[in-house]
Amino acid sequence: MMSVIENSRIHRAKCAFVTRNVKLDHLRLLQAEPRQINSGDLVLARVEEIGQHKNLELTTGRRSVLHEGDEILVAYGNRYAPDQYEAIIPEEMGGCDLVAAGGIASKALSWSTRIKAPTRIRPIGLISDVDGNVINLSRYVVSEHAVNSVPKVIAVVGSSMNAGKTTTVVSLVRGLSQKGYRVGAVKITGTGAGGDLWKMRDAGAVEALDFTDAGMATTFKAPLPQLCAAATRLISHLAAKQCDVIVMEIADGIYQQESAELIQSSLMRNLISAYVFAADGSTGAAAGVEWVQRFGMVLGVSGKVTASPLASREAEQVTGLACYTSTELSQGDVAERWLSLLGTEEVCEAL
Repeated sequence: MMSVIENSRIHRAKCAFVTRNVKLDHLRLLQAEPRQINSGDLVLARVEEIGQHKNLELTTGRRSVLHEGDEILVAYGNRYAPDQYEAIIPEEMGGCDLVAAGGIASKALSWSTRIKAPTRIRPIGLISDVDGNVINLSRYVVSEHAVNSVPKVIAVVGSSMNAGKTTTVVSLVRGLSQKGYRVGAVKITGTGAGGDLWKMRDAGAVEALDFTDAGMATTFKAPLPQLCAAATRLISHLAAKQCDVIVMEIADGIYQQESAELIQSSLMRNLISAYVFAADGSTGAAAGVEWVQRFGMVLGVSGKVTASPLASREAEQVTGLACYTSTELSQGDVAERWLSLLGTEEVCEAL
């Protein structure tokens, strides 16, 4: 069943962050009974019951308070977040959940005891173009460039969700920007949300991108070739912006399936110059650094562990690496020394 959707209805709906690259004039038809639902498919839904997510992050970054009865424009996607939800795309239309404030519609399977049950939404229909083709975020991607060389890439990985990865990335971006470098920032994996990107831009990144700019709502359950293609597109785009260095975040912990596969992939082993490890404690630092060092150089440790001088000393003792606070990284001297150690540019055959 397919019906015309009025432009006024689309413009009245609250459009989530993950839809920010979508051209609204492409949205013409509403499919109430689609044959299949795929990750990244655009869906118009109605808020039924407010739960954990009381706000929706809009395309502008503003958080809009949700009310029961609101119509929202979101995208289907899976979610992997130990501190929040495990969720999968439902096989058919019907009641489901808003599992991320950035606009992810999914079926929650489980969630942390620290949070509430998810906000319930009722899909009205998938959004299609004038020809009846379902609109998927994969239509809207940044341009890919053929480049002979890329800047050095410093990747930040961590022991878990909320270990301090984004803070570490932002601190590196800030420090290098203050030293006069053109810094590109990219988040390769995770769940669509704008908070991390806004922080990277505010810290001075020439441009900040994430996987949504490569056409994905989330990366959980995405096959490795798709993730590698997205990484290639995003890094080549930043390289074409003449960045001096790129700071990359790989989301969640290093044992999360997609993160682990990426780190071990030949693409990343060729692309990433070195790692910084964000840890929530000395035990996580010890195990994590040892694992990552199998695939590349680890320059140092940062993250939540650095909130405690005692925990930092423990981490330094077990890893043999120095721990750096966000303040130290933001000042730029450490990051500039690392960059000097790595050199400024190399030919990258992967792109």
